[in-house]
Amino acid sequence: MSYEVIGITVLWTFLYGYLIVASIDFGAGFFSFYSRLTKKDHLIDKIIVRYLSPVWEVTNVFLVFFFIGIVGFFPSTAYYYGTTLLVPGSIAIVLLAIRGSYYAFHHYGQKGNIFYQALYGATGLLIPASLSVVLTISEGGYIYKYNDSVWLDYTALFTSFYSWAVVILAIVSVLYISSFFLAFYAKTARDEKAFDVLRKYALNWSLPTIMASILVFFAVSDHNPTHFDKMLGHSWMFSLSFLFFLGAVYLMWKKKRLGVAFILVMLQFATAFFGYGASHMPYLLYPYLTIYDGFTNESMAIALITAFIAGLCLLIPSLYLLMRLFLFDNKYVQGKK
Repeated sequence: MSYEVIGITVLWTFLYGYLIVASIDFGAGFFSFYSRLTKKDHLIDKIIVRYLSPVWEVTNVFLVFFFIGIVGFFPSTAYYYGTTLLVPGSIAIVLLAIRGSYYAFHHYGQKGNIFYQALYGATGLLIPASLSVVLTISEGGYIYKYNDSVWLDYTALFTSFYSWAVVILAIVSVLYISSFFLAFYAKTARDEKAFDVLRKYALNWSLPTIMASILVFFAVSDHNPTHFDKMLGHSWMFSLSFLFFLGAVYLMWKKKRLGVAFILVMLQFATAFFGYGASHMPYLLYPYLTIYDGFTNESMAIALITAFIAGLCLLIPSLYLLMRLFLFDNKYVQGKK
């Protein structure tokens, strides 16, 4: 296996970690605000706060690793994506800052302020929508080179069926992943009222998620037939993803083995996400940039791979300890400490 393939695999793993951890966080923020609008906040707020309190600060670690790594391994990405993502990237940073400031206002300012909570809930949907632009652009057709300059065609981006299909998938996936985890967490806390509400959210967002996935498939076939043909070559991974989806929904519907149900959700997105990534190879940006173009030198590649694998080996046990000592501690999860 080449250094290029190892590098992109490590980075894709970090991005998958961010997909799962951030989705739970973003979805929790939206459900917190939505439950207040529907006057169910007294039922699920305690569960959401219990989850968010110990983990919100570590959510973006995966994203930071990914962006540092993508420029470190593939310096050419800075040339193609740097200027073109200035506007959508700036929007995402502002939204992340607003989301981070919510915790300070919520914990140290006026409790239960509807304005802060509305911002918090909105960012839970807008951040994944803005970040999904990166995957959209990578399919080609939106970035053009002219006189050694790179330009993003905003008209093409905002009028593209594929672009909006990806945004829809990003939003519903966040709500789907988050609701499954929070329902499992409520059941672990033996909070039956919160579980009933969150279970309905999980089941209600299941069908939109699979429909949005199918919509993206059709959109890719029209926007980038070359990539779509490669996706068909990895169809077994997407078929496996669908089977994991059916298993997760079945267990949630039956109200049993909810921990296994969430693991199936993680496997559902892992197979789909890595299937998409494998079929996208070797391109980082159609048709201009592949993983072999402008790859860093060998010594730098070895150093980066070593550092990132070491970081992953440190991060995973840290998350395990966080869950063991706080999230799934019997007294903590039941609100006794």
